Amino acid sequence: MADAPPSARLGRALASPTGVLILLPLLVIAAGVIVMLLGRRATRDASDTMARRLLAAQAADVQHDVAFALDQADPLLASLRTIADENMAPEEAAIRMRDLVIARPGVANVSLAWPSGRMRGTYIDNGGGELRVQESVVGTSGTARTNYTFVGGVHVESRETTTYDPRTRPHYTLATQTKQRVWMPPRTFFTSHKTGLTVTEPVYAASGELQSVLTVDFDVGELSSFIARPVFEGSRTVMFAGDGTVLAFPSVPLPAAAVQENRLLRHEDFNDPALEALFRVLGTTPATELRFLQLQSKDGEYLASVAPVGGKRAGIAAPLDWYLATLVPERVLLGPTHRLEKQSLLASGGALLIAMGVALMFAWNLVRMRKAVGAARAAARSAEARAKELGSYRLVSRLGAGGMGEVWRAEHRLLARQAAIKLVRPEALRDPRYAPKIRERFRREAQTLASMRSRNTIELYDYGVTDDGTFFYVMELLDGVDLDHLVRDHGALPAARVIRLLAQACQSLAEAHDAGLLHRDIKPANLFACRAADEVDVLKVLDFGIVHTISDPQVDPIEIVTLPSPHPTPTDGPRPSGRLTQAGSVVGTPGYISPEMAFAAPIDARADIYALACVAWWLLTRREVFTGPDEDAVIAMHAHDPIPALRPHVPGWLPDALESLIIRCLAKRPQERPADARALLAELRAIDIPAEHAWTDEMARAWWTKHRPPVDDKAPPVPAGTSVERVIVTQHEEPVAAIGPEAKTVVSSRRSS
Repeated sequence: MADAPPSARLGRALASPTGVLILLPLLVIAAGVIVMLLGRRATRDASDTMARRLLAAQAADVQHDVAFALDQADPLLASLRTIADENMAPEEAAIRMRDLVIARPGVANVSLAWPSGRMRGTYIDNGGGELRVQESVVGTSGTARTNYTFVGGVHVESRETTTYDPRTRPHYTLATQTKQRVWMPPRTFFTSHKTGLTVTEPVYAASGELQSVLTVDFDVGELSSFIARPVFEGSRTVMFAGDGTVLAFPSVPLPAAAVQENRLLRHEDFNDPALEALFRVLGTTPATELRFLQLQSKDGEYLASVAPVGGKRAGIAAPLDWYLATLVPERVLLGPTHRLEKQSLLASGGALLIAMGVALMFAWNLVRMRKAVGAARAAARSAEARAKELGSYRLVSRLGAGGMGEVWRAEHRLLARQAAIKLVRPEALRDPRYAPKIRERFRREAQTLASMRSRNTIELYDYGVTDDGTFFYVMELLDGVDLDHLVRDHGALPAARVIRLLAQACQSLAEAHDAGLLHRDIKPANLFACRAADEVDVLKVLDFGIVHTISDPQVDPIEIVTLPSPHPTPTDGPRPSGRLTQAGSVVGTPGYISPEMAFAAPIDARADIYALACVAWWLLTRREVFTGPDEDAVIAMHAHDPIPALRPHVPGWLPDALESLIIRCLAKRPQERPADARALLAELRAIDIPAEHAWTDEMARAWWTKHRPPVDDKAPPVPAGTSVERVIVTQHEEPVAAIGPEAKTVVSSRRSS
């Protein structure tokens, strides 16, 4: 021990109880400090990035809203021209002017004025906030004003005499002086004291005589209504002009100067430290593009974004000289960081206490744990040795394993016959909620297979339970490939070969249908083409795990459990969609499900007929009948959509009789399909196949010789723990696919590609 190198001595010291007591708390402290520092930096950066993105998005939205609102000037002025008739009845004019303003975001008022002194315009009643229309006529004794309301129709609300003369107003005189459409600088509305923007346009007769002056008022506060919603808690947003005029500042009260002096406001009027800091930094050069500023003010630090509010006023080439600024307190951005620091300190303290406790427990149990590990390894070796013998069979190599079950290549100890054993491990049955259902489904599948005698149904040899509670059954070991991968690897099949394979599937299903049994999961992956002695293209129907009788309900508790049973998957492509086996849902595979199963309606043998027609479609075209974005969409298409055309997708010869038979088997109404598999078999055998399109035994043997070399029964075993999704056993240069996720007891081989 004294001669051991320093590294070995250090390792033994750290592995000792004392080393654990010191090392574990130190590691927790170091990890806590590192996490806190990294988290603080990451949180601050994330908060700052998020703030900048939100502020940029806000500026873009306000720019869009303002541009959209001002673009209404053109259609509004055009509409005002159509009603600029001084002789139009006041009631009709009132309705049409009201309709122009309603649902126009940002539009405050519209008005018409004539050289005679008559004026018609809209206004907002400050008492009730309702839209009104007024008409004023200048006379010798003053201006007679009539106010109209729209409650229950157009009514005169009041009359009064004023000194108002529209011909003396700035917008009227400016329009007549310029003799063209003109936008006035921002101004304060007389009644609401809000900042507004006015466009005015004179209308002249062909003779050059002034006919009327049209006016549209925009409320800047309404134009920028988006900024009234703060981006962050405590943030403030202000819209201002290039000369420093504040156009809108919705988050703060209106200063008294706006009411008393009826003038435009500047940033000094608000007495806001952050606003003053902003204009102090900006000076007389507002931003020409989005920029971010760090501000120091009397009430703390701020992150400010300043962006021009783009857009051009209708009819005027000059862009708006408006800007949007949002002020976000630094404490708001750093709030998550401060909370993280407090939480990190609390979490680190708790973790340190837990680590010390764990270190004490770990040090105290260190020796006992080592002994327990040794005992567990010995027990595992003993269990593995016992598992090599299962009844009369010797387990040769595991072909695949899932969460609950395994499939093994096995040999009968006396007969030396190859077989496949499917079993459910005892640990999969420990949960009392699912154990009865798993056992019942396993028993039902074995019982169903045992009752079948067709050479096209996989043969069951034995069924039982070992002393340690392992359920198993023994089946024949197949040499071939399922129809799903047959088509994926080699393309669509000739029609004559499809007829031959479908007829064999019908022979298996006919026996089941005669016995009142329904398969309910017919699909290419459950139909297996294999070699038997000197025969080829022998089809076997697999997976009777969700079979039920016609008198059973559509879904029962047994069907909510999916046994993870393996199946050979020599594939390079994606797996087909899985079975939906949840309580109250559809049982089956979405791409091959009949409409009545999709509706969870009572079913009979014609549901299997529908699924077999879907298989025929796959074999002939290398595509499913319906394809959709997800399983629910595919199920809905099977239930509702019309059958697509088959012939355009078939690359080779397709007899009319086969095409019409497939279409009939895919009928939405079960009554329109063949009654059962035996009826379908008779129609398949009646199809006339010309000699030049026949699939002969010689052609079948040549195909198998080329594409399916003999299986090496002495292939090395698959290592324990290999994924069930894709298990490859190497045979010289040829990969041999053993097992996949659907629990078929088969083995297959194929040429390497």
